[in-house]
Amino acid sequence: MASRRRRASFSDEEDETSHRSKRRRTSENVDIEDRLESLISRVGEKSTSSLESNLEGLASVLEADLPNYKTKIIRILCECAVKLPEKQSVYTTLVGLLNAKNFNFGGEFVEMLVRQLKEMLKTEKFEEARLIVRFLGDLVNCRVIAAGSLLAMFDNFVEVTLEDNIPQVRSDWYVYAVLTALPWVGRELYEKKDMEFQKLLVTIDNYISKRQKIHVPALRVWSSDSPHPQEEYLDCMWAQVKNLRNNKWIEKQISRPYLAFDSVLCEALQHTLPQIIPPSHNEEVMYPLPTVVFRMFDYTDVPEGPAIPGSHAIERFLIEEHLSHIIKTNHLERKDCAAALLSFTMRNKIPLDYMICEVMFGHLFRLPTSPYMEIMVGSTLIELCKLQPKSMPLVLAQAAEMLYERLDTMKTTCIERFANWFAYHLSNFQFSWSWADWVECTHVNPLMPKPKFVAEVLHKCLRLSYHQRISNAVPESFSALVPVKPQARYKYADEGAGQLPGLMTAHRLLEVIKSKCTPEETLVVLKELPNPLADDTDEPSHHPLRIDVFVSTLLHLGAKSFSHSFAAISKFISVLKMLAENEEGQICLLKNMYEVWSTHPQMMVVLTDKLLKTQVVDCSAVANWLFSADMAPDFTKNYVWEIMHSTINKMSKHVEKLEKEAEEARDMLDAAKKKAADGLEYDDDDNVPTEEQVERMEERLELVQNQQKRLFLIIFQRFIIILTDHLARCESESVDYQTPWYKWVIERLQEVFLAHHNLVFQYIHTLESLLFTSDIDIHILEVFQQFCALRS
Repeated sequence: MASRRRRASFSDEEDETSHRSKRRRTSENVDIEDRLESLISRVGEKSTSSLESNLEGLASVLEADLPNYKTKIIRILCECAVKLPEKQSVYTTLVGLLNAKNFNFGGEFVEMLVRQLKEMLKTEKFEEARLIVRFLGDLVNCRVIAAGSLLAMFDNFVEVTLEDNIPQVRSDWYVYAVLTALPWVGRELYEKKDMEFQKLLVTIDNYISKRQKIHVPALRVWSSDSPHPQEEYLDCMWAQVKNLRNNKWIEKQISRPYLAFDSVLCEALQHTLPQIIPPSHNEEVMYPLPTVVFRMFDYTDVPEGPAIPGSHAIERFLIEEHLSHIIKTNHLERKDCAAALLSFTMRNKIPLDYMICEVMFGHLFRLPTSPYMEIMVGSTLIELCKLQPKSMPLVLAQAAEMLYERLDTMKTTCIERFANWFAYHLSNFQFSWSWADWVECTHVNPLMPKPKFVAEVLHKCLRLSYHQRISNAVPESFSALVPVKPQARYKYADEGAGQLPGLMTAHRLLEVIKSKCTPEETLVVLKELPNPLADDTDEPSHHPLRIDVFVSTLLHLGAKSFSHSFAAISKFISVLKMLAENEEGQICLLKNMYEVWSTHPQMMVVLTDKLLKTQVVDCSAVANWLFSADMAPDFTKNYVWEIMHSTINKMSKHVEKLEKEAEEARDMLDAAKKKAADGLEYDDDDNVPTEEQVERMEERLELVQNQQKRLFLIIFQRFIIILTDHLARCESESVDYQTPWYKWVIERLQEVFLAHHNLVFQYIHTLESLLFTSDIDIHILEVFQQFCALRS
C-alpha cells in the first residue's frame, strides 16, 4: 500500500516537472520568436554599423534559426514586404542572402509570397498586391527569381488589357502594378530579356494611347494647366517610365544594398515563379479609382539648394511614393510621422521640405476623397514646423501664397479643405499672417473665390477662437469679410415685435419653461395659438405658428452654450416630435432654428446633428430645407455643405448598422436551423431570433434603404432644378452662365457624387433613367458622365 502511494507521489512529481518543462519551452519559443520579429523589422534603421554588415549578421542569425523557426521567419518577411515597403530593398537583399545559403528556404518564401499575392487579388487588397508585385521584381535583382518567370507574370497582367467587357479601372490597375515595379527591375529585364521586355512595353503603350479619360476633369484640383499640368496618374507614370527607358533604366534614387553582395548572390540558384493568372472579373469587385497627380512646385520655386526632380523624372515618383509610405505607416502618430519624414534617406540630395509639403497637400486635396483626416495633415505639418523651425514655416507660407494665387481655378472641394487647414494652421501661430498682401480680395465680388476663401477661413478661425480675437487679427479693410458676432436672435424680444402673431403666447411660454414646467404643460400653452394654414380646404399638414413660438423660445432659453441647447432639446423632445410629425413640420422647425441662429453656423451644424440623432427630423427634411428659398443667401457657404454631408453620412451609418444587425440575425437563425436539422440542441443563452423577428428586421432595413435612395434622389433633383433655372435665365437674358454662383453650385454637385461615390454607384441606373437623362442641359449631364466614367 505504502509502495503504491510512493509510486503515485513520484508520478505526480514527474508530471509537474514535465508540465514546468513544457511551459518553460513554450515561453522560450515565444521569446525567440519575438526576438526574431524585432531583429527583422528593425533592420535598416539607424545603427552604428553599416547596413551591409547588419544584413550579413542578421542573415547568419536567421540561417541558424531556420531548422526550428523557418515558418515564422518566412511569415515575418512576407509581412515586412507589405507593411514596410520603404525598406523593400533591405528585405529583398536579406531574402537573397538566405536563398544563397538555403535554396529550399528561398523556394518556400517565394511560394508563400505568391500565395499571398493571389489572396490579395481575390480579396481586393490591391495596394498590398501591388507592393508584392514590386517586391517580386526586386527579388530578380537579388537572384532569387528568374527574370523570365517575372516577365511571364507581367505579360499575364498586361493581357488583362485585351479582355472584353471589363471596366477600364481593372486593366488600369494591372498595368499600373507592372509600371510601378519597373524602376526596380527594369534594368535587369533590359539586360537579360530585352526582346520580350520591349514587346511588353509596346503593348502597354498601345493600351495607354487608347484609354478614355472622361473622368479626368472631375479629379483635377485645378481646372487650368498653368503653371503645372494636372496629369492623370497612368499617363504621368508612363511618361516617367519612358524617360527611365531613355536613360537605359538607370535611376538615382533607389538604395540597392544587394549590390554589395553581388559575389555571393550571383552564385545562388534561382526559382521560377508559378503561373500567376489574374482572377477573372466580376461586377462586385471594387478596383482602385483613378487619380490625378498633384503638382504644386517645380525647380523655379525652390530658391536654393538641390533642385526638385522634373515632373516626368522617375525620381519624382520614387520620392513621392516613399514619402507616402512613411505617412501611411505613421499617420496615427503625428510626432512619429514628422520625425520619420525628416529622416528620409538621401534627404541631402533633394529639397526635402518642399517635397514633403507637396506630398502632404497632395493627400489633403486628393479627389474623390482624401485618404486621411484633415486634422492629421494639419497636425503633422505643425510638428514638422516644430522640428524644422528655420525652414518648414517658410515653405508652408510660400505654399499658402501659391495656393491662394491659384484659387480662381481651384475646385470648390479643395478650396474648402484649404480653408479648413489654413484656419487650423493660423490658430497655432496666433492668427498672424501678412493679410495686407491679400487686401485686393476685399474690392471684388464677395462670391469670387479669393474673398470667399478668406471669409470661410475667418469663419473657421472663429470656431477655434472668439470673435474679438479674430476681429483684431485682421486689418480694418477686411471688416466686410469678418463674420458677424454669433448670437441668438429671439424675434419676440426684438424692437417692433408687438405686431408678431403669437407674441403673448411666446412670453407666457418663456415664463412657464423657466418655472421648470413639464412638456405636457407647454402643449397646453401652445394649444391656444390659431393655425395660419387653417383657411386651406384640406387638413393642415402642420402648425407653423406653434412650431415658430416653441422652437424660437426653446432655443433662446438654451442659447448660453451647446450643452444648454442639448439639455433643452432632450427635455422637450416629445413636444418637438409632436409638432414636427411630418416632413413639412420638420422643414418649418429647421427654418425657425435658422432664424434664431443665422449668425452662428457652427451652432446650426451641431443642432441639426442633434435633431437628426434624436430623430426629431428626417434626413430628407434636412436636404429639402437646405435647398429651400430661405437658405438661398447661405447656399454657397461651407457650413451648408457640412450639414449636407453630415446628413448623408448619418443616413449611411444607420443603413450599415441595420444591415449588420439583419445579417447577423439571419446567420444565427440559419445556424440554429442547421443544428436542429442535424438533431443537435442549441443553448437558450444564444438568443436566437425567430423567423418573424428576422423578417421584421429585414423589412425595417428595406425601408431605411429606400429612404437613403430617396435622399439622393431629392438632392440630385434639387440640384438639377436650380442649375437648369440658372442656365435658362442666363440664356434668356443673353448673359454668361459662368458666374461665381454657378461655379460653387455645379462643383458642389460634383462633390456630392465624389464624396459619396460608393453609395451613389448603387443607384447609378436609377439616376440615369429618372434624373440624368439626355434631355437635361449638357453642362449638368457632363458632371454625371464624368462620375460614371470613374468605374467604367
